Amino acid sequence: MSPDQQRRDHHIGMIVPSSNLTMETELPRMLAAREQAHPEDRFVFHAARARMQHVTPEQLRAMNEQAKRAAAELADARPDVVATACLVAIMAQGPGYHCTAEDDITAALRAEGSQAPVVSSAGALLSGISALGAKRVAIITPYMEPLTKAVVDYLEDAGVQVVDSLSLQVPDNLAVARLDPADLREHHRKLDLTGADALVLSACVQMPSLLAIEPVQDEIGIPVLSAATATTHRILTELGLEPRVPGAGALLAG
Repeated sequence: MSPDQQRRDHHIGMIVPSSNLTMETELPRMLAAREQAHPEDRFVFHAARARMQHVTPEQLRAMNEQAKRAAAELADARPDVVATACLVAIMAQGPGYHCTAEDDITAALRAEGSQAPVVSSAGALLSGISALGAKRVAIITPYMEPLTKAVVDYLEDAGVQVVDSLSLQVPDNLAVARLDPADLREHHRKLDLTGADALVLSACVQMPSLLAIEPVQDEIGIPVLSAATATTHRILTELGLEPRVPGAGALLAG
């Protein structure tokens, strides 16, 4: 059997905000790096978009209402797993809402004959923190302070203590995607990490962070993760694959 015949294609459906640029770059970048280490597994991406331009409560709620339509479209591609962003759109709806969102998308997929499991970036961040054995975290978000508070409250309701948080206060979602991840190597120094078991360097799939994760982790000496690395970890787990990606921090170290 040739090497090409031994390879498996894994089809990943993504529900993304219409203005999101980063989920479709950082996730494929991580899984391309995994392909280099494990060439037997290849990853194919299929995206459906939900309209959202500004990170406001009104637009976040409106975007959530489009998730079932987006899921039905993705079902036609028969993906092996479906992942949905954005994290704050779910967390802003109140504690535990990721379960409701995942159930709604699952029902939409099943109605169209798809058996794909569903991953939300909000649920993935919680499971990623748990996988690291962390109980106390610090977080950086691009959001305005009220939305950051919603994220903090969501995490704490799930049993994760947030020892400190930093809001970059960028309301325009395209502007969030254009933030320089290198700046996170300075931003994290504004946090008090005393007692933190892990640092969530980007609590937003739209805020780029991948290039900063390992340098910051090396500097502070505790695990560093992001919404994107947590989503990748959960995707690989749902696919039954080892959650190992080189250069993506402790959560994906295998």
